Amino acid sequence: MRIKHAMDRIPGGLMLVPLLLGALCKTFAPTAPAYFKGFTQGIMTGVIPILAVWFFCMGASIKLSATGTVLRKSGTLVVTKLLAAWAIVLVASLVIPTEGIHAGFFAGLSILAIVCAMDMTNGGLYASLMQSYGTREEAGAFVLTSIESGPLMSMIILGASGAAHFEPQIFIGAVLPFLVGFLLGNLDPKLREFFTPGGQLMIPFFAFALGNTIDLGTLLSPLAALGVALALAVIVLTAIPLILADRFIGGGTGTAGIAASSTAGAAAANPLAIAAVAPQFDAVARDATVLVAICIVVTSLVVPIITGLWYRAFGRGMAETARQDDRRLAAALGERGHLVEG
Repeated sequence: MRIKHAMDRIPGGLMLVPLLLGALCKTFAPTAPAYFKGFTQGIMTGVIPILAVWFFCMGASIKLSATGTVLRKSGTLVVTKLLAAWAIVLVASLVIPTEGIHAGFFAGLSILAIVCAMDMTNGGLYASLMQSYGTREEAGAFVLTSIESGPLMSMIILGASGAAHFEPQIFIGAVLPFLVGFLLGNLDPKLREFFTPGGQLMIPFFAFALGNTIDLGTLLSPLAALGVALALAVIVLTAIPLILADRFIGGGTGTAGIAASSTAGAAAANPLAIAAVAPQFDAVARDATVLVAICIVVTSLVVPIITGLWYRAFGRGMAETARQDDRRLAAALGERGHLVEG
């Protein structure tokens, strides 16, 4: 059976499929963890410790010694996405209380849901899109998107916007695994090589545990329509500054900006992770998780479509020129090598 192959064909499938399996367990067998106990209970309810290991591995995988072009493109997209999320949260915090909205169409919406949906780009989706619609440098620009992973940037945005206050030791405790991993990975390439696979390996495990906090019955509530609306807002509100930054700072056509306007699969874990260290978000963490999960699915479907449309309208010429230059350079180097050998 080609289970992994089938999961890879689903945008964010490595995260979403185990998440759905966990949600099915929570919906139809909510007492299973307490019934089985032991290791089974641990893997069904251990979101925080599994996330801690994943966060460490993500830190260890980050290597900043990239080429100048890739670093400029990647840095432009990451910084722009974070600044856009910060501005959106800053405005939203003026009208949405910390405990979220409890009535009307927007019931369930919170600052926590907004920041977790807005601030993380699906790096795998971006890289695959730019393989088809961009240059080699643009495809490689996902190198810094790992910095957005985990609750670190979400917590920084919440703090900087005044939407939340974190005690220094709580903030340090939340980011310490990431920083230790980053330090070890850059001090010793062998350690980076050893820990980096954990970033992928841990995703289905924390996704399954996270799914065990979601009752699928909530999807029959107004949260479904609200989640779709939030997903479309993520695309529109982040794509506009990302397109401008890509064109005028990154030197691109704007295609990379649209490709980066998605919600990362791992973002679904952030509401619960943040609530674990910031109890003021306990009441909204579950609804925020559902909304972010819907954003992951919707943006994974919509962003590739609009990226292709934008590329055909504006980006094809520049991308084709860059590819031709790459082929000419490769041919010239090959011919030079042939002459040397002769």
